[in-house]
Amino acid sequence: MSTMRLAISHTTHYRYANPVQGGLQRLRLTPKATQGQQILNWSVEYEGAHEELSYEDQNCNPVTLISVEPGTRELKVICKGEVQTGDNAGVIGHHAGHLPLWGFLGHTPLTRPGPRIRQLATAAGRSSGEGTLAVLHKLSGCITEQVEYVTGATGVDTTAEEAIVSGKGVCQDHTHIFIAAARQLEIPARYVSGYLLMDDRIEQSATHAWAEAFIDTLGWVGFDISNGISPDPRYVRLATGRDYRDAAPVTGMSFGAGSEELIVSLAVEQQFAEQ
Repeated sequence: MSTMRLAISHTTHYRYANPVQGGLQRLRLTPKATQGQQILNWSVEYEGAHEELSYEDQNCNPVTLISVEPGTRELKVICKGEVQTGDNAGVIGHHAGHLPLWGFLGHTPLTRPGPRIRQLATAAGRSSGEGTLAVLHKLSGCITEQVEYVTGATGVDTTAEEAIVSGKGVCQDHTHIFIAAARQLEIPARYVSGYLLMDDRIEQSATHAWAEAFIDTLGWVGFDISNGISPDPRYVRLATGRDYRDAAPVTGMSFGAGSEELIVSLAVEQQFAEQ
């Protein structure tokens, strides 16, 4: 089995127009050991904030809450580490976590189906003799045909139905559409946030997102709809959830800051590969 050793450096940098009176950030920025993924080393450091507590959420994601220190004009969250990955053809396997499997059949505000999602699910539905895996690959292909990858056309609050109607979106939108349609077909599906080693560059513009669906004979299986493949050793899973809000790498709020500027610096680099 091919493996990769990936070095990751990820800095989230906020600049505030006014000194912050206070704030909280919820971080899902620590990858966890899963099938095909071993964490060799990982560290998270803060400038302008301090850790309040760490816990594991209902999806077994490591979560850290940090407080923004009063008077801060700049907040930095700096993640660094190395992860060894293997090629399992996207198969993660058995279900784990405190949220039962049926919890991934129910829709959320971001994945609630409208007429276009229901139409998509019907088009991708089972033909005679078709298995679940084939249906899901067909669904992924239908989405990329109908929703062009365009940055800036959608936001973090764009729903799956809005994205498919507009015909434009990014990996988050492709993932939400896939999840919504899979659940419409009564297939459990979830959102994955993480890192992707791009073939043509080390510096990345953002974290990546893809979906996983539960197939009785295989367990959880990954589908990167935007790239039309199942995850391979270039992928590092950070967090999973029912939608983006459950798995977002960074969420939070601040008080008294006025406007804010966000700068993300992310590098994913291959250290070595072996067969």
